[in-house]
Amino acid sequence: MTSTYGELRAQLAALTTEAFRPELADIDRLPTAEIARLMNSEDAGVPAAVAAQLERIAAAIDATAERMGRGGRLVYAGAGTAGRLGVLDASECPPTFNTDPAQVVGLIAGGPKALASSVEGAEDSKELAAADLDALGLTALDTVVGVSASGRTPYAVGAVQHARARGALTIGLACNAGSALAAAAEHGIEVVVGPELLTGSTRLKSGTAQKLVLNMISTITMIRLGKTYGNLMVDVRASNEKLRARSRRIVALATGADDDRIETALTAADGEVKTAILMLLADVDAATANRRLSQTQGRLRAALP
Repeated sequence: MTSTYGELRAQLAALTTEAFRPELADIDRLPTAEIARLMNSEDAGVPAAVAAQLERIAAAIDATAERMGRGGRLVYAGAGTAGRLGVLDASECPPTFNTDPAQVVGLIAGGPKALASSVEGAEDSKELAAADLDALGLTALDTVVGVSASGRTPYAVGAVQHARARGALTIGLACNAGSALAAAAEHGIEVVVGPELLTGSTRLKSGTAQKLVLNMISTITMIRLGKTYGNLMVDVRASNEKLRARSRRIVALATGADDDRIETALTAADGEVKTAILMLLADVDAATANRRLSQTQGRLRAALP
């Protein structure tokens, strides 16, 4: 056991994300405003680290969109903060893009309980990752994104290895160069943000970087799938008053129609923003608009005359 912990300690010591920064050893003695300034300065470098990986990110997105366009799913798999960020991104897709909850899925080591508390040993199990993916009925059309700041977390690496063996598309998102996770995936993305303000606290810069990349993966994939019209969320699901108001504003921005015409169109379209926009821009009824959208796989721009 001591040998195992010694090996793990050596592995962690070699990771950029785990590096100790002597110049910050007295951070707890600084005024609060100075600590806040330091954190803000640290975070400012994250977008540049993401920018260095944009070509790899874009290639991964194009491959993901191609498979999802044929009916595949997008699955995130990670432990701890990385897992929570994947679950968060997946949970935001249905209200934003009107996706089926099963189309974008977030898996976290240890299951839902791990969202709020640690599940002992879950992140150390490649077998658990394989079992979680098998429970989804993984297919070759699916895309699995393993997320791990260290790039060595067994759950994330195991998910990518298992998915690749099943013929699924694989993406490995890590925050250390030369990671096992990126090496295991077809598309390796390593956003190297450097040592954290608090030694090893990868919920900081690493978590921010992961959030930025996951935003790109889901958002741009949905753009490629026709879930937007320009920069308008025309597939938004109006599940509350705010979103209903946003739906009306989106129709107004896309068509320039007055409130009465927008209300009439949305009522006839059963609240479907995309259908209402097509009705107003093409001067057709709801049935015709829905038929055109069906013929273009829901792509509004392609359905316009």
